[in-house]
Amino acid sequence: MVRGVGSTGRRSRQDRVRPVNQSITVARGREVRGVMRWLIWGVLFGSVVTISAVLGAGVAMLVPIPSDSGNAADGSFAISDLFRKGFQYGVSRPVNILVMGVDDNPDAPPDSPEAFQSRSDTMLLVRINPRTDQVSILSIPRDTQVDISGYGTTKMNHANWYGGAELALDVVSQTLNGVSIDRYVRVNTEAFRELVDVVGGVEVHVPQRMYYVDQTQGLTIDLQPGQQVLNGEQAEGFVRFRQDDLGDIGRAQRQQMVLAALQKRLVNPLTLPRLPQVMAVLQKYIDTDLSLGELLALMQFGLQLKSDQTQMVLLPGRFSGAEEYELSYWLLDLERMDRVMQTYFDVSPPVGYEVVPMDPTYDYSLRIVVQNASGNPDGGYKMVDYLYSRGFHNVELASEDWSQVLTDTQIIPQWGALKPANRIQGLLDQSKVAVNSTGLLDSDLTVRVGYNWLASRQARSVR
Repeated sequence: MVRGVGSTGRRSRQDRVRPVNQSITVARGREVRGVMRWLIWGVLFGSVVTISAVLGAGVAMLVPIPSDSGNAADGSFAISDLFRKGFQYGVSRPVNILVMGVDDNPDAPPDSPEAFQSRSDTMLLVRINPRTDQVSILSIPRDTQVDISGYGTTKMNHANWYGGAELALDVVSQTLNGVSIDRYVRVNTEAFRELVDVVGGVEVHVPQRMYYVDQTQGLTIDLQPGQQVLNGEQAEGFVRFRQDDLGDIGRAQRQQMVLAALQKRLVNPLTLPRLPQVMAVLQKYIDTDLSLGELLALMQFGLQLKSDQTQMVLLPGRFSGAEEYELSYWLLDLERMDRVMQTYFDVSPPVGYEVVPMDPTYDYSLRIVVQNASGNPDGGYKMVDYLYSRGFHNVELASEDWSQVLTDTQIIPQWGALKPANRIQGLLDQSKVAVNSTGLLDSDLTVRVGYNWLASRQARSVR
């Protein structure tokens, strides 16, 4: 059965029941909340954005030890005990964690779960998979249209506001084919700004002039284009900027860019002395149902990861038209969503909506948009001609070049077409598959032409 592209993705609650997973056996409990907050960001950066062993070990040496971890009567606890006892857990099966960046809730008591019950500006579903040694991160646009029982049709980011983490987990699971979500992490958005400042800023490429002032939010965004180091306030503005054609989807793309930049900063050995400041900042802004033992298990997994083992994708869909709804929504593309969930989260679609396996002949019908990033005006045209010569006829050249010159060509599977991306990568010298969501939305695959590929083609033509 074929599912309509661009439909809202609404199904009955009976069709989408979130499986309750009890197989993580490490004890849960709020009694270790204070200690967990010291560990959480070490784990998230270790497991979600592939933090290095240097940082993971540094976090392990700096965190306070809980009173229930088997320490001596005098309260002492050796670091060797932490590694011997804490790191014995391991991650034995895939784990899905919902990470939400939330606004302040001024009506709730500070340092309480209710303080995190507000709209979620950022939603990431993170899959930590020890079987493949990979981490998959799905960016869920805040404007994704969903049905919430008792509230009707609304945006995904309202779920945490209406019913806290439990409702948010239910809504995300029901929307994404009943995916099992084991744990959640809620982060106050102030943590992001302060963290960037503590680590000395993040280096990103600002693709365009960004200027926006919102007096009601006390927000001023004023960024010039180009490669630069952003402080916390600037990085927040870079992520929150919505005054372009991509709106909320542009935010999701820039979130992924900043995550990658933050990871590079954190793995720098020069950041190690700042870890106490990092932990002191972030312990104020975290709420989770992960236990200490689970955190240690995830940290152990994170210490073994490399940067190319993280895959970032965007929840497939399209913007609603002005004539469709009073509000602006992100409407799910169910067919593509099914492929993303099966490819990256091992979740099958409902019975009767099976994903048809892609074969090599299908690659030639994929819509490929070529974007020049070689620094040579002819780079994009040469790539289009080359792909045509290899049998790909649904190929177009982007109207604008990528704003940054790239060394290697990138093949970006914008909507999860990973196998076709790998096959095309095999045809292109000096290229790599970049599993993220920074490609062009109207393509199945974005091929961003780098300098090295163009140089190799020119060298061959000279011979």
